[in-house]
Amino acid sequence: MELNVGPNQFFWSADRWTKFYNDLTSTPVNRVVLGELVCSKRLPFYQDRIPEAVSTLIEAGKEVALTSLALITLKRERKQTAELAEMGVEVEINDLTTLPHLPKGAKLSVGPLVNVYNEGTLAWLASQGVKRICLPPELPLASVRTLAFAGADLGVAIETWGHGRLPLAISGRCYHARLHKRTKDNCQFACEVDPDGLDVTTLEGQPFLAMNGVQTLSDTYATAVHQIDTLREAGVSALRLSPQSNGFIELCKLYRQVLDKDISGAAAIKTLTRLDDNVRLSDGFLTGNRGVDWSGDQAQPTLRV
Repeated sequence: MELNVGPNQFFWSADRWTKFYNDLTSTPVNRVVLGELVCSKRLPFYQDRIPEAVSTLIEAGKEVALTSLALITLKRERKQTAELAEMGVEVEINDLTTLPHLPKGAKLSVGPLVNVYNEGTLAWLASQGVKRICLPPELPLASVRTLAFAGADLGVAIETWGHGRLPLAISGRCYHARLHKRTKDNCQFACEVDPDGLDVTTLEGQPFLAMNGVQTLSDTYATAVHQIDTLREAGVSALRLSPQSNGFIELCKLYRQVLDKDISGAAAIKTLTRLDDNVRLSDGFLTGNRGVDWSGDQAQPTLRV
């Protein structure tokens, strides 16, 4: 099973961004998706560094893809989308309006923000030339299995969410700007102060969600570490890790050890909690009645999503 890295959901400084992808060259990951997923206003800060990062990762033996925006609304965003294919690498679609802007025959994959919930959608995407789909993280194991079998028949590789805060929603409004009493057009990039998203609590002080500019994320970090063998048996070909600011290189090595069966899932969880004892884990979308549910031994407040 491959170990892949999804696009960074957060706004980091250009130097931090560059170091992150340079560090990935020494990790046991197979594929890296990079670019701007959440807010096009962030892109100018590191856009000129993307070609070098792509070259560096390819030289290190990694497959590389560029992500589309999750929500394309402006003329300049449509132009940026059309330019993605000019890099000569695969484009990961996270908004279906990306398709008309890409040339026929472009290498395509689909990210987890596209609602691939059934075999019909999967078949249609395959007919458009899509060769890889990272399924939405809210799917249960039974649905993942069904879609993995369908993908195998169509020659489409199926990837699933492996670790990270879950992308729940994208809005036209910027929560970070509003929190700081600014408009979206004059946000002053308030989201940069929260490199893993800003925790949101209920009125009772319980952890609930996280916000990241125009994006809503889960409070918990979803992990499939206890379901890896089941996912492998179902025909899933890759596990996706979502970038985070702390301990990500160690995280990549840890999941590779689990995939290679060098360590158990239980041992991996102990290490995960040592990397950051503030991180709360969940796997309920795969196995439980609620996304917040956790099959491990970690206590979970009832209102966390």
